[in-house]
Amino acid sequence: MLNIEVFPILLRFLFGGSAVVISTLVAKNFGGRLGGIFAAFPAVYLATVLSLCMDYEGSELLLASKQLSKGAFVGMIADICCALAASYFILRYGWKRGLAYALLLWTVLAPTIYFSWFRF
Repeated sequence: MLNIEVFPILLRFLFGGSAVVISTLVAKNFGGRLGGIFAAFPAVYLATVLSLCMDYEGSELLLASKQLSKGAFVGMIADICCALAASYFILRYGWKRGLAYALLLWTVLAPTIYFSWFRF
């Protein structure tokens, strides 16, 4: 059976949920562009790194952090491409099809970048 700790999951929930609330409040008060910057805040990444500190020590922590950071970097590149594609596709095809095309691009692009870059 899986050994799942509750505290790291709650920590991820707290950071991720807080980022969503903050970005929503900023967007409502200052506009969508500024809110989008806060929406891109890597709260989930931060929470995951902090929870790694609870599960690993020493060289194991460094290795786990390195692997997590590589995946996060690939994800961020794919996120940027998805946002750019969404800007184009939504204007061209409407928000439903445009968003679907952008998410499809992300779904293909993220693993392609990862597997071609890290050769796994």
